[in-house]
Amino acid sequence: MENTTSKTLTGSNPKNRLSGTASALINLIFAIYSAICIVPLLLILSVSFSDEQSVLTKGYRFLPETFNLAAYRFLIKDIGQIAHSYGISIAVTVIGTLLSVMVIALYAYPISRSHFTAAKFFTFFVFLTMLISGGLVPWYLVYVQMLDLKDTLWSLIMPLIMSSFWVLIMRTFFKETVPGAVLESAKIDGAGELRIFFRIVLPLSLPVLATVALFQTLTYWNDWFLSLVFITDNHNISVQYFLYKMMMNIQYLSSNPIAMAEITRAGGMMNFPSETVRMAMVVVGVGPIVFAYPFFQKYFVKGLTVGSVKG
Repeated sequence: MENTTSKTLTGSNPKNRLSGTASALINLIFAIYSAICIVPLLLILSVSFSDEQSVLTKGYRFLPETFNLAAYRFLIKDIGQIAHSYGISIAVTVIGTLLSVMVIALYAYPISRSHFTAAKFFTFFVFLTMLISGGLVPWYLVYVQMLDLKDTLWSLIMPLIMSSFWVLIMRTFFKETVPGAVLESAKIDGAGELRIFFRIVLPLSLPVLATVALFQTLTYWNDWFLSLVFITDNHNISVQYFLYKMMMNIQYLSSNPIAMAEITRAGGMMNFPSETVRMAMVVVGVGPIVFAYPFFQKYFVKGLTVGSVKG
């Protein structure tokens, strides 16, 4: 009995084991994929610290031929606006992610329960929104005229709160993972639906909650379109949109000889860092968000796989 138990715990069943060749092949595939993800970031970081002239004449290199901080000195000139836009993006990302996870969970939990008679209707309703869209103009009018959110931070939060895809993923997780017997026991003990949801369901659903939170965090942080559409005051734009505007201005100046001549005549930079500053913008824009993943890593794989078993 003891021997059988140890084999079960250690997973020593030969049928469940991968051969050495298969294991090595899988490790090689993941190593190549990891390199494909990491190498471009290293190249971008290297180019951002390179001299503009060396990049233009000799191309991109993984090690800077001439170390130069001109691109970052160029960005520091707008450090006040960059810092403020960082604050806007951080606030929108934190508030939006928390509200998004809560709204998605509050919608997904009822439709995951078999005793909820309208579950099929609301499941089909949220699925239908993945297939049919009202269009850009009605979408804009709803937030600007009906909700009056133009030039407010809520205009950067509200449009991204609900995600039909993550509702269905979370619904499946609740349905397949949260034991129905535990919920019935809580009801027998006199617990209400809200208490069951917050005290039992959510603590048991940390993997899927962390997974949704991670992807919503990335969505909010990388968004620049909402600032373009709803914000007319540059003081309240996100850092992604600010860097996008700066990149467009640099692209215009670098492709316009007359404008470059005026900059030089006015005492501007002789060696305008058009290429290197674009890479520096990527580093500035992606920097903080790379530290978000370690906080969700513990639950990420489990939440993504268990929540997508079946509908």
